Parts: sequence; structure tokens; C-alpha cells
Amino acid sequence: MALLQRLLVALLRVLVAGEHAAGDAMPSPASGGGGAAVNVEARYARVFCFGNSLTDTGNNPLLPATAGGPSTSPPYGMTFFHRPTGRSSDGRLLIDFIVKALRAPQPTPYLAGKTAADLLAGANFAVGGATALEPAVLESRGIVSVVPVSLSNETRWFKDTLQLLASTTNARRRIAETSLFFFGEIGVNDYFLALASNHTVEQAAATLVPDIVGVIRSAVIDAIVAGARTVVVTGMIPLGCEPQLLALFPAASAADYDPDTGCDARFNELAEVHNRELIRMLRRLRRAFPAVAVHYADFYRPVTAIIASPAKYGFGDTPLAACCGGGNAYNFDFAAFCTLPASTVCADPSKYVSWDGIHYTEAVNKFVARSMLRGVLPMPNPIPSPSLSIPLSSSHEHTGQETSRELATL
Repeated sequence: MALLQRLLVALLRVLVAGEHAAGDAMPSPASGGGGAAVNVEARYARVFCFGNSLTDTGNNPLLPATAGGPSTSPPYGMTFFHRPTGRSSDGRLLIDFIVKALRAPQPTPYLAGKTAADLLAGANFAVGGATALEPAVLESRGIVSVVPVSLSNETRWFKDTLQLLASTTNARRRIAETSLFFFGEIGVNDYFLALASNHTVEQAAATLVPDIVGVIRSAVIDAIVAGARTVVVTGMIPLGCEPQLLALFPAASAADYDPDTGCDARFNELAEVHNRELIRMLRRLRRAFPAVAVHYADFYRPVTAIIASPAKYGFGDTPLAACCGGGNAYNFDFAAFCTLPASTVCADPSKYVSWDGIHYTEAVNKFVARSMLRGVLPMPNPIPSPSLSIPLSSSHEHTGQETSRELATL
């Protein structure tokens, strides 16, 4: 395990250029997902984004600690841009599709913005490899951090940006009120690093989930206090379906694998615990701030739906294998990671779920964005896990299915 830990940390140092994966379907910005109703005809003047490589559209190559990662080299970007853009995918990310559907300007990567004019149309603060918890907090728990950026850093960047854009409190509040705040998936790197540091799934659920959800709560409240009227918060991805984890942490028993998907149920249960607590937290925020539309974006279920029935959604018959990589049945190996000489790239990324074993293909990002925007899947009710528990809440709230209308055709 010590060797595996060193290898995983080494890989993350190489991969700091990204981690753009998608998320489960949410009651969309058009849905009745909670809080104030949203007019689907409304246009947001800008979008402010937070998260990791699943949302990062170009900060990672500009951060000195993470510059030069895989997302800056071919075949990244091959599908849509036909060149690397700093996105950790073959093409566009979830946020690209959401911004297009909302007819909002493309947010500028924060580190690429040099003047107020660069950021007035929106800013993306997400950084590939970013964690929810601060590096010092992770280190105090024996977890080795790789990228020196956490969600609190990103919220500080947002506050600095707001100060740059307007000189008065009222003007800054007006900017926030007319913006969409999109919190992409955040926390997956904390869990990856914990597992690499010999933490068990049970330890991660008990010690990390409460604090990660708490940090997300603080970031959302910061946005609301600044004047945000519409906030979207993305849930955790299905960890047990990630080629990286399937290749690095094989289960000891066949019973640990879901018979319908082949995913590792242990890691998926951790993701489900995270999502249940995130939903509970967001429901409390809705009650505390009834004038604000706070939406949960479900990343988990659209991805597992594809993996369970890939042909139904137009994908190929190897949904757990990476398009770009090599080395084993999951096409994920340190020595053959995407862009390395030993790696190969599939002929048609649109038939694959995973692009490089960690991040999603453009096809999946588009599918998840459509699910979110149309509200195809209702918000799940938090149901207690039979084997994992965390000391956050004992209340189990129930709401009916929440539906939404389609915002736009992608």
C-alpha cells in the first residue's frame, strides 16, 4: 500500500492539470429544486464557477504549481477544440454546456484575467486538483495534499474579483444578484488523497464528509451574503465507477462489485453518503434563505445510468474503461497515462464514459448537462446508509419528486 500511495501521489502531481468530471442530474436552474422559482427565460449576466478539474477551463496551466500537466498536450481537446485548452477532457466540460444553454458569456479563467473588463462577464475560479479542505487541514489528518488550492482559496478569489469589479457595496451586490453561481463537484480529490494515505472508506465517511460539506456550506453562504440569488451545487460523482479507483484498489471480494454496473460498491457508498449530507445541508440553506434559489445538481445518477445501460444512451460496451490510457482492463495505468508514450487513444471518444480514467468525455459532460437542465431525474431523498454513517444529522427530510422544464437544446 505504501508503494501504491507513492504512485498515486506521483500521478496526481502529473495530473494537476485537471479533473473536469461531470455530476449527477439536478433539479436544474429551471426546476423546483428548492428556494425561489427561476424564470427559464431569464438571462444571467455572468456565471461564477468554483470547483476542481471537472469545472476548470484553463486555470491549471496558469498556476505555477500545476503548469504543464496532461491537459496542455494532445490528445486533450481533440474532439471539439482540436487542440488542448487546459480542460481535462477530449472536449467541452459540463460548465461549457450549461453556459451555452443559458446563453451566458463564457467565464474567463480567473488566473487569465488581467483587468476588471476580463472578469466582468464572469469568472471561473475552479482549479484542477483543488480540494475542498485546506492543505493544512488535510495534512493534520495525515493526508498528503498536492495542489495548494482549496475551495476557501477560490471563494477569496471571488471576493477579490467583486472588489475589482465595483467600488460600492450596492454595485457589488447588483453584480452578484444578476449572476449564476455554479459550484462544480468538489471533494473528490480529498477522498482520492485520503485513500492514497491509507484511510479506509469508513474513515473517509466519518471524518471527511462532515467537514467537506461544511466547507461547501460556508462557500455557498459567502455567495448568498454577497448577493447571489441563484446557486447551483453539484454532488459527488460515482467514485466506484472511476477507472482509476477500480484499477488501483481492486476489491477483495466479488461481492463488493455492483452486479448491474461492475462498479465498486464500497466507493460508491462513500459518494452516496456525501450526496445525502450535501442535500440535507442545501435544504437547510433553502429554509434559512427562502428568497434564494439553491439547487442540487445530481452528477451521480446520470453517470451510473449510462454505465448500467450504455447502449441505451449511445455509448459503447466498455463503460468502465478509459478512452485514453493503457495497461489493463480499465485502460488505466501510471506508466501509460494519457499523453505518455505508452498510452493509446480510442478512435471515438463519444462511445466512452471516461476520457483518461479520471475525467469524463465530452459526450458524458453533454449528457449530464442535459439531465441537469431538463430535470430528468428528481432530487433524491436522503436515505440512511446501512453500513456507513457520519455524525452530521439525524433528521431525514422528505419531499416529493421535483421536476423542471428544459432550458435549452444543447
